This record gives sequence, C-alpha cells and structure tokens, in this order.
Amino acid sequence: MTPSHHNLVSQNELILSVFDTLEQHFGYFDWWRRNDPYEIVLGAILVQNTNWKNAEKALINLGDKCNPRSVADMEIDDLAQKIRSSGYYNQKAIKLKAVTEWFAKYHYDISAVRAQDKDQLRKELLEVKGIGGETADAILVYAIGKPSFVIDAYARRIFIRNGLDVPKSYEKFRALMENVIPLDTKRYGYYHGLLVEHGQQFCNPKPKCEHCPLNQACVKAGIGS
Repeated sequence: MTPSHHNLVSQNELILSVFDTLEQHFGYFDWWRRNDPYEIVLGAILVQNTNWKNAEKALINLGDKCNPRSVADMEIDDLAQKIRSSGYYNQKAIKLKAVTEWFAKYHYDISAVRAQDKDQLRKELLEVKGIGGETADAILVYAIGKPSFVIDAYARRIFIRNGLDVPKSYEKFRALMENVIPLDTKRYGYYHGLLVEHGQQFCNPKPKCEHCPLNQACVKAGIGS
C-alpha cells in the first residue's frame, strides 16, 4: 500500500468514525422539523447568518402567507417586515422573491422539481440570487429529497479539530464527504444534523472538551479547558 493510499484510507476511516461516534451519542432524530417543502426552502435562506430560532420566528410571522403564491404577490417591503427577526431582512426578502421565482418555473409543483436530475437542480439553485453551496445543498437534501451533503462551519470546525485534512474549497469538501458516505438522502440530512448538534453542544468556538464524545480521538482535545 502506498503512503498516499494509506492516508486516503485513514481519512475515510476518520470521517466514518466521527459519524459513528456521534450517532451513538445523539441517537437518531429528525433534525429538520418542518414538513412543507416550500417552508424548508424559505427556512434555508432565512437561517443564513443567524440561528434557527430567529429563522423559525420569521416563518411563523409569515403565517398563512408562507406559500409561494402569496410570497410572489407580496410587496417586497411587506415581506421584509414580516421576516425582520431573521436579520438582513431587506436582502433576504430579495432572496425569497428570487427563489420563489425559480419555483414558479415548475408551477410551484414540488413533484415536478423532484423529477429533475440533482446536478441540474443544483446548477439552477446556484444561479438564484443569494443562494450559495450550503443553502443549495440544504434545499436539495431537506426540501427536494436529493442526496447532496451540506457543508457548513460546524462540519469544517469539527473535522479540522479531529485531524482531517479538510479541503479549503466548499466543493472539494462536499465531494470528499459524498465519496466516503454512500449517497443516501436521509443519511445526509441526519449526518448534517449530527454535526450541527455536536457543534452547538460541544465543539463550538470555546469547546466543551471534557464531556465531548469525540475527545478520545480528537487531536485538539483539551483546547477548551
């Protein structure tokens, strides 16, 4: 076995080991607790640069207007006021209008969206104003049901601290995950949820290393002491 091949195997094992440990610690849970696909699309944008509590408050404030036709018809200033709790509400109102316009091309029919190829959908989403890789992948996996791994700050922090040679590029990091973890929509959604939960509870900027389930193998264990 060549050194590079050995390193690749070790990196793959490290990724799978992290998820196995987190799964044992947290158990299974349905992380994204919204069922309506359009609400999930809006939530993926509203949660940008804020926490889920603020994003969810904005969704609740939309009330019966939380549907594509109402958002399409709403004055942009009115929409912005309804989503104030999410922060950057003027910019986000523009983004919500843009993604709703994209959805209109499918006549607001989620089954028509799901019938499309994942790579084509991802390309389309990335062309929508205000949607980058992380938001596009969240929409794909949670709203549309396509296996696309979500990379966020939690994933990057956790794997760097656990010794993975994390690619700087979003796309290369996503490709690494998708090469190691079998393509499975539910698993991708769950694994992303595990990283978020772990990042919030333990592996935050000031980590709680003492009780961290990953502390036996983590190369940075103890930095939070």
